[in-house]
Parts: sequence; C-alpha cells; structure tokens
Amino acid sequence: MAVLQEYKCPCCGGAIEFNSSLQKMKCPYCDTEFEMETLASYDTELKNEPESAMTWENAAGSEWENGEADGLCTYVCKSCGGEIVGDETTAATSCPYCGNPVVMMGRLSGSLKPDLVVPFKLDKKAAKAALKKHYGGKRLLPKVFKDENHIAEIKGIYVPFWLFDAGADAHIRYKATRVRSWSDTNFDYTETSFFSVTRGGTIAFADVPVDGSTKMTDELLESIEPFDLSEAVDFHTAYLAGYLADKYDVDSEQSIQRANERIQKSAEDAFASTVQGFVTVSPEASSIRLENGTVKYALLPVWLLNTTWNGQKYTFAMNGQTGKLVGDLPVDKAAYKKWLFGLTGLIGAACFAVSYLLWLL
Repeated sequence: MAVLQEYKCPCCGGAIEFNSSLQKMKCPYCDTEFEMETLASYDTELKNEPESAMTWENAAGSEWENGEADGLCTYVCKSCGGEIVGDETTAATSCPYCGNPVVMMGRLSGSLKPDLVVPFKLDKKAAKAALKKHYGGKRLLPKVFKDENHIAEIKGIYVPFWLFDAGADAHIRYKATRVRSWSDTNFDYTETSFFSVTRGGTIAFADVPVDGSTKMTDELLESIEPFDLSEAVDFHTAYLAGYLADKYDVDSEQSIQRANERIQKSAEDAFASTVQGFVTVSPEASSIRLENGTVKYALLPVWLLNTTWNGQKYTFAMNGQTGKLVGDLPVDKAAYKKWLFGLTGLIGAACFAVSYLLWLL
C-alpha cells in the first residue's frame, strides 16, 4: 500500500497540495508556491533536527554539620505559612511577606545548608532612603505608605536561589521574513518572502538563577536582577546576623523546568541577534543539549516591604547588593477626587479669567 507524503507549509503551517497547472506544490491557505525539491530538502532538515536533552547533575547544598545550625531558629507565619530563619538573637518579628506576627517554632532542621551567599552591600538606611525616593512626589499615594513607622518595617531577607551552570550545544531554527513594496498606476503591491534560517553552536551558561521560594514570584525577583555572583562567598551562619533568611520550599528538582526555560530563551535570543537583514525573526524550533550541568544552592540579598491596602498586597523589593528596585503603588481614590476637583476648579477659573479678558478687549 502506498503511503502519501504530506508536507506542511513553512509559511503558515497548512497542508500543501500539488497544483497540476503550475506543476508545483502550492499552499491553498496562503497561496505560496514551492518547488518539490525545496520542500523535500526542508522536510529532510526537519527530520534530522536533534532532540533536546536538558538534564542536570543535582548535588546542590550539603548537610549541616554537627552544631553548625545551633544558633539558628525557624519562625512560621500563621497567616501565609511562610517559614523564615533567623539567628538566636532575633526577638519577636513580623513576616516579611505579609506583615503579620511570626512565631518562633524551634531549631532549624530538615533543609540543606547553602553552598554560597551574596552578602548585603546596602544597609537598612540605604533601603529606607531608596524607598522614600520611590514614594517621593507621588501626591496620590495613600498616607500609610509614606509613614515613617511603615517605612521602618522594611526587612532584609536572604532569598533562596538555585544556580544552574552548564555548557549548551544549541541548534535553533528561525522563521524570518523580508517585505518588499512597490506601486504602479493601478495598484499597490506588497511581497512577503519567508526564510528558514538555522543557527547552531555552543554557549556556556553560568549561575542561571531560579527562585526557590513560592512566597515571592519569579517575575518580581527576576525584575531586580542581576546579582553580581562573582562576589558570592562560601556560606557561613555569621552572614545571617541581623537579617532573616527564607527557607526554600521549591527544591532544585522542581526548579529545573524554569532553569531550562531561561536557558532556552537566552540561547534563542543570543543566536537570533546574529540573524540580520530581515523584517521579522521568530524561533520556530530549538534543540539544546546540556553538558556538565550542575546546580548550586545560594542565598541572595533582598530588601522587602509588603503593604496591604484595600485588600490588595503591594510589594517593594530592592536588590540588597546593587540597589535596583521595583515596587507597585496604589492610588488613593479620595485624594484623587480632591486633586481632580481642585484641577477642575483651577481650569474653570483660568477659563473664566481668559473669557473676562476677552470681554474687556
């Protein structure tokens, strides 16, 4: 029994048919025409594309040695469930994620010892100054955000991260287009040409960070990157003095998918930057094979303040090493109405004054 070979259109993905009048393959959906040899070559290339192999050697973190964690205590928030770590000098404190009181539960147990830590470079005074500057000039910001007592609640916390290192052998195929336009006395014409562009090579990735805590979103922490991981040092409990540390609840195995996503996106972007002379370039298929993939467990410094306003949480976060910050802010509707009323009155007075002057003239 004969098997019919079906070809997909490289431009739109539709099934291509043989057009007897043209003696070519033609897509009935976008009207693009193809030589049979071109399609056969393209189909062979697709079949020969290697599969991705993104696996890791996972030996991040180490066991605590006897007595090493004796000075550390764990605190659990009864509101959000967050579990944080502090030294034995930490008295009653509040949860850095929701602001509610936390309860000391006992000695640290059941977690790995970090491999590395990036120490805080910016102290609380610098964090408060950055927060005040961030709030400054925002007249419609609710008063609770500007209160000195509220700003003083900002906390320095070491956030758990998994750092992924690997060499990557990448093979990426892009769909690219060029557009040509011209006109005659009757019509305007636009011709779009489609190209299949391939790039391949090796690229090294070092210290690709993935957040190990569910209490802070990946988007928030990635927005205050990068951390200068060349300044990371071997972990020692002394670095926790005066700060809190989040206890990871996403392990390294669960973080692999996010690491692979970041590596794939970075590889696609890096190779795409070499595809020049096209109007559009978009990845169509990528194959990445990792070599010597390893994982490390690190604590990275973040200044954090969470505020609840009208039932919604607003977060200010600052990189404790570089000072890069993000923060979403609400608008006080009562203040906005007063401002709008005042602005309307001012505009009305100005219009009246102009009208009066015109009348006098």
